[in-house]
Amino acid sequence: MRPGGNRGWLLRLVIAFSFAQGAVSMARPAVSYRALALGADERAIGVIAGVYALLPLFAAVPLGRRTDHGRCAPLLPAGVVLIAGGCALSGTANSLAAMAAWSGVMGLGHLSFVIGAQSIVARQSAPHDQDRNFGHFTIGASLGQLVGPIAAGALIGGPDMAGTSALALLVAGAVAAVSFVSLWRTEHRDRPKSRTGRGDRVPVHRILRTRGVPAGIFISLAVLSATDILTAYLPVVGEHRGIAPSVIGLLLSLRAAATIACRLVMTPMLRLLGRAALLTTTCLLGALLCAGIALPVPVWGLAVILALLGFCLGVGQPLSMTTVVQAAPDEARSTALALRLTGNRLGQVAAPAAAGLVAGVAGVAAPFVMLGALLLIASGLGLRQGRTGAAEPEPTERRGRTPSAPEPERH
Repeated sequence: MRPGGNRGWLLRLVIAFSFAQGAVSMARPAVSYRALALGADERAIGVIAGVYALLPLFAAVPLGRRTDHGRCAPLLPAGVVLIAGGCALSGTANSLAAMAAWSGVMGLGHLSFVIGAQSIVARQSAPHDQDRNFGHFTIGASLGQLVGPIAAGALIGGPDMAGTSALALLVAGAVAAVSFVSLWRTEHRDRPKSRTGRGDRVPVHRILRTRGVPAGIFISLAVLSATDILTAYLPVVGEHRGIAPSVIGLLLSLRAAATIACRLVMTPMLRLLGRAALLTTTCLLGALLCAGIALPVPVWGLAVILALLGFCLGVGQPLSMTTVVQAAPDEARSTALALRLTGNRLGQVAAPAAAGLVAGVAGVAAPFVMLGALLLIASGLGLRQGRTGAAEPEPTERRGRTPSAPEPERH
């Protein structure tokens, strides 16, 4: 079968990812509300949120190594079990230490699922299909990010905050478990033969020095940081400008919907502009739009900015995956993707901390200017990648393969 000829496996991955991401997006605000009900202050909330991102950092590269030399699919059910368990046990925890521990388990499960799923997409997509397939794969994340917070908001509230937040976490665990119905036949049955022995693994420093990999990691970090800080600080902006929380929720949903729309039309945009030009253009526009949020615009203007920003931010994640996969050595693709996710996790820890510092000094709108600067740097890296790509052969050609003869699809 021609690579990419039957994409039922990709549809099943998107469905499973939608439920897994929806569960995480539902659980994370619920964890904060339950921790507050247990007596946590802002600092404790920050620690619990940080454990979610920090704990998986130690597992990312080993998981990537394992996937490079074996099958990817086993990471998917393992990730779902950890997500569902972390959600449900967070709902029954009665101490802040237990909340932090189960939050870390949830983060580890999400990381395991994403590494396995991204590696399957990279392995089973022809080179010319990777941008499209990664774009469709990340629609699952956008759907989860769109529905999860709305579901959490519908369940949490009233005088019994501890009880309603616990219920939301138990429901999130059940939502994660639904992913199991879509995890069949996601990976072709033949185990890929390792191109290197266990003693010949590509060193991490060599992967990070490969042209294209650092740029892909930074672009991904900048885009994810923009999404996270937007979600965290737009409510603060709303409070200062007198915008109701319900309106802020709709604005955030509008941003997520625009991201989904972007990924649905990724293929024609790539045909029109090419990967490097599309990355450069969207990061540059995203930088300007982020800075625009700092301006005292009316609500309808804010809605327009967020819709355009959501569309621009939809490009960075899938195309950075392709950039990293095609730049990395064949025998270290999953490890390279794991390093990209490590960069994302570091950004999820460092960016909010930096945003809080900037906001404390220069006001609540200042973090959006900081995000604009990050995306401006990402735009420059995208432009640089385009120039080097025009001057050098494609990574697959440098390794002796041609795009017209992709690796056969495994069954």
